[in-house]
Amino acid sequence: MVENAYAAAGVDIHAGDRAVDLMKVWIEKSRRPEMLGGIGGFAGLFDASAFKAYERPLLATSADGVGTKVAIAQALDKHDTIGFDLVGMLVDDLVVCGAEPLFVTDYIATGKVVPERIAAIVKGIAEACVEAGCALIGGETAEHPGLLGPDEYDVAGSTTGVVEASELLGAELVREGDVVLAMEASGLHSNGYSLVRHVLLQQGGLALDAHIDELGRTLGEELLVPTRIYAKACLELARATRTHAMSHVTGGGLAANLERVMPEKLSATIDRATWTPQPIFDLVRRTGDIALADLEMTLNCGVGMVALLDPEDVDAAVRVLEGYGIRSWAAGEVTATPGGTVELVGTHPGW
Repeated sequence: MVENAYAAAGVDIHAGDRAVDLMKVWIEKSRRPEMLGGIGGFAGLFDASAFKAYERPLLATSADGVGTKVAIAQALDKHDTIGFDLVGMLVDDLVVCGAEPLFVTDYIATGKVVPERIAAIVKGIAEACVEAGCALIGGETAEHPGLLGPDEYDVAGSTTGVVEASELLGAELVREGDVVLAMEASGLHSNGYSLVRHVLLQQGGLALDAHIDELGRTLGEELLVPTRIYAKACLELARATRTHAMSHVTGGGLAANLERVMPEKLSATIDRATWTPQPIFDLVRRTGDIALADLEMTLNCGVGMVALLDPEDVDAAVRVLEGYGIRSWAAGEVTATPGGTVELVGTHPGW
């Protein structure tokens, strides 16, 4: 009779238990008062009685992953920042409608459970939840030997938030003359890494441990810069100003994502001359000889979030965002041109 057959097939239940023990301390740090119980149950519990204070609470939900940025974390054997990328992709999708993120659940699939590595990933997720103001309420770690290599993993998750119906942001609030307020990205964030890896590592032959003078650090350090989390700042922005809509700049780039919150009767123009993207974007452009239009359809090019707001509130909005360490600027305006399109004009300084 075969004993420990599951372990012989490549699944180590004891390693999974050890990973859970290691991650408990980090999950506890992300606890909100509404979170009931601890980890280990079949479902996470969140006390929804706080919704009684809402006249008409709307639940918002989002699901996402990190994409091929995990390949950089695996190559560098550094796993405690990728959680910020996951949480950023999740909660900043919620906040564009004015929703406060309440909790996150995660899913980690790996070829082999290494408890310390799983704990490092969860540490990043939990710390990012603290920064976003939500709880890491539960998750799943799955061991997939034969499907993923021993050092390979992927991360994904989902989040739920709430917004008062009367405070919902969106295209129906956008007005002619609204200012397009751009919020600076921390770097590449979590989109376009298939292109970036192909251009820099394969075409350009650059090494992750190579120091790049224009970046001021190694290429690997630059590529692992965590996604900026805008959630708390944008919620404050919505409370303090007449913000009508917001857009999270992810896959598809600035124009395509802003068009998702543009009414059909209006359009917007953005002036590239109002900012210079961080050096990593120009490095990708030059190394791959990539047309600007292609670059802008794939990468955020230095703008991670956009708000459409009353022009009289721009100065106040900039001050609010400065309080959260986020640089912002007026990058364009909403026009009466029908079509719901976004046009980028001009040239980035130095490009």
